[in-house]
Amino acid sequence: MAFTSAITESIIIGNKKVTFGTFTTSSTDTGGDINTGLAMCEFIKLDYSGAAAGATCIMVNETLPCAGSAVTVVHAASADGYWWAFGY
Repeated sequence: MAFTSAITESIIIGNKKVTFGTFTTSSTDTGGDINTGLAMCEFIKLDYSGAAAGATCIMVNETLPCAGSAVTVVHAASADGYWWAFGY
């Protein structure tokens, strides 16, 4: 299994869109691209879930704003978690 992400919900607030989702990885993956469903991602929040919480922080490996179809993240191996992104 490789890095995967999924959108679980999206809402519109004024002229902005907020999307929510999850990501999962294999025991050897240390990152990948999150497709936020946004044309332009202005902000993204990342959190580990369950036992994945560890000593390392999950990081966005992009300069924001960036194309929302591929927001690259870097994290500890075998990490799963949640994200939410804001943009348009």
